[in-house]
Amino acid sequence: MRIAFPVQDDIGVESVVYNHFGSAPIFVIVEAETDAVASVSNRDQHHARGACNPMRAFDNQRVDVVVVGGIGAGALSGLNRMGITVRRTMAATVRENLALLRAGSLPVIEPHGTCAGHGKGGGCAH
Repeated sequence: MRIAFPVQDDIGVESVVYNHFGSAPIFVIVEAETDAVASVSNRDQHHARGACNPMRAFDNQRVDVVVVGGIGAGALSGLNRMGITVRRTMAATVRENLALLRAGSLPVIEPHGTCAGHGKGGGCAH
């Protein structure tokens, strides 16, 4: 299973998870079986509101799960159509959220829990 975490700064599993999927500069991707860590720049960071292209954002990297603080309805729908589950972050870092994911403690983000707009600094204002 490959898990993507949107982040501002890439410091591996110590990276702080970003508040919003589409505007995150980088994705840290963890291979759950091996704990291998890779990163990819968000190729779709500067998209128009509501026009996020998740596969472009991941630079066509295979991902099974996304863990994020907030996400727009269009991006959530696009990820779900690709079979990607989106879960809400419950801690600060990739490492902490990875442990919570493995424990089954990260809630799935449903359409009614998506972002309605962007706040200052890339945050989510829902």
